Amino acid sequence: MKLKYLLCFFYVLFFSCSEDNDVKTPRNLEEYIDINSNRQLDNVIACAANADGNLSLTYIFYYPINGAKEIKYFETEDINVEKNDFSNYRRKILPEVDIFGGKLKRFSRSGSDEVWCIISYVTNGKLHLSEPIRLKNTTSPTIWKDEVIIQYPATLEPKFTWSDFGIADNAIYFQVLSDEDDDFISGIYTRENFFQYYDTSNTDENLVINTTIPAGLILGDTYNFTLMAVNEYNWVNLVIQKSFVAE
Repeated sequence: MKLKYLLCFFYVLFFSCSEDNDVKTPRNLEEYIDINSNRQLDNVIACAANADGNLSLTYIFYYPINGAKEIKYFETEDINVEKNDFSNYRRKILPEVDIFGGKLKRFSRSGSDEVWCIISYVTNGKLHLSEPIRLKNTTSPTIWKDEVIIQYPATLEPKFTWSDFGIADNAIYFQVLSDEDDDFISGIYTRENFFQYYDTSNTDENLVINTTIPAGLILGDTYNFTLMAVNEYNWVNLVIQKSFVAE
């Protein structure tokens, strides 16, 4: 009997000490950054929104550049912390799916509690971090609409114009054009409530995720327009989704 208890004690002690001394497994984002201190820091384009009609399900969207690996999600215990103190962020494992044919990816987070979160990944020689994202699914739920004005100043060059629906703190607008199967065609950011395909005169060149100039549209084909209106905390205030036929 004594041997049994001694072995149990040794087992607990061994694994407790192993966990405490495991420098390869960071306990928070600050430690993870420290073990990647030899890497150059770079940005991750990311934002978050609650699901349509479900305040207990949050989507965290991000754009993985070519070669992105070791993708991780970190969040704080609550919102009452310093958002730029990386020691406040703990890693969480969330389900993940491809969207827009894999051009973007999306984590799904269950729960109505509001927190700060950060996405990270690495490429050759770089550690990429998103800006802190403030989840606001309870205090400022995402509005989902299908209302956008589509006009044709020229053939196969649709102009999309949308309303803020009374939202006052939209900082930037992210628009994705995808085909009938929802595969990615184009993704750009504007500071104004309109975009004409494919005129980049009012786009934010620092946030364009197109790697090449998109192809022209095909007359009579069906396409999907998706808009995300994002505030300064990278929370999506408004999502607009609309299918249309190219004219």
